[in-house]
Amino acid sequence: MRARLLGRTFIHPVFDYAIIGGGISLLVTAFLVAAPKGDLLVSSATMSYLLLFCTSAHFAASTVRLYTKPGAAAGLPILSKWVPWIAFGLLAGILFLGGSAGRLVDSLYLAWSPYHYAAQAYGLAVVYSYRSGCRLGGTDKKALYWIAMIPFFFMLLHLAQTRLPEFTGLEAASIAAITVPAKSALRLAGWIAPAALYAFVWRRASGPMPLIALMTLVSNSVWFFVLDPIDAFLWATIFHGLQYMAIVMIFDAKDQAARAGPARGPLFHAAWFYVASLVLGYALFVILPLVGKWAGFQYYDARLAVVALVNIHHFVVDAYIWRLGRGDSNRLVVGGVA
Repeated sequence: MRARLLGRTFIHPVFDYAIIGGGISLLVTAFLVAAPKGDLLVSSATMSYLLLFCTSAHFAASTVRLYTKPGAAAGLPILSKWVPWIAFGLLAGILFLGGSAGRLVDSLYLAWSPYHYAAQAYGLAVVYSYRSGCRLGGTDKKALYWIAMIPFFFMLLHLAQTRLPEFTGLEAASIAAITVPAKSALRLAGWIAPAALYAFVWRRASGPMPLIALMTLVSNSVWFFVLDPIDAFLWATIFHGLQYMAIVMIFDAKDQAARAGPARGPLFHAAWFYVASLVLGYALFVILPLVGKWAGFQYYDARLAVVALVNIHHFVVDAYIWRLGRGDSNRLVVGGVA
């Protein structure tokens, strides 16, 4: 029973629980809560490096994975050949239009981000349950999905509270009268529901889920329920990026090691994948906004548009590269990693 509760991890229980499960993020969140208001614990320079090495690399990693995952680029020709050019076209259009176009795409990516984080928490909880011998039933998976989505709905209400007055002209107080009580209810549900589902599944024929499955849900909720919304977006993208990079490097390294044979080990392929993602992330988030500035646009507008569109492109690519179809290398890795 102890091994079942610990779960079958990918690398080692310490690594999986700390990085993929979100253990480090829970510790940092505790320090943030205890710190004086407005103190982010690190300098702005350190924060910029964290964003580059975790966040920027993670956004680029989905594109790198699209072209390195066996059969993905060929099987998804529109996504691999046309969507990047469409994204560049949209970027140019937004920069030329400016104003409300930029604010709309910014709002879209801010609304989509918490959904993306919640979907990843759900996916990881299912993967770890599957790997650990907990065969979740259809009802269990549906309940798990909607519970994972609670932080997304919470942040959607927060965005409505802060952005709708600007776009619609409605009174902020009128919107807050609806969103504030609803957010309180969702926050309460977000604390209770994961534990309730865990207890419910424990009594089912499938047996208990591994604790790391519960931990992925809790860590994603803590970012948004405990921290100030601005801090939540900032730190959530860092910890989500760290979590994402760990799991995508594991999957890609296994794929590449299987194709290359014993000549190159998993560590080599993991390092290569990370460096490729970091270089692409630097090009997208640092160089591309400067290109926009050199082209005559305001740097702030160029960076805002780049961040939003790279996020959205990442969300779209991610929706396809993680599918567990028959014979898909993802399915083989989920079932075959010791």
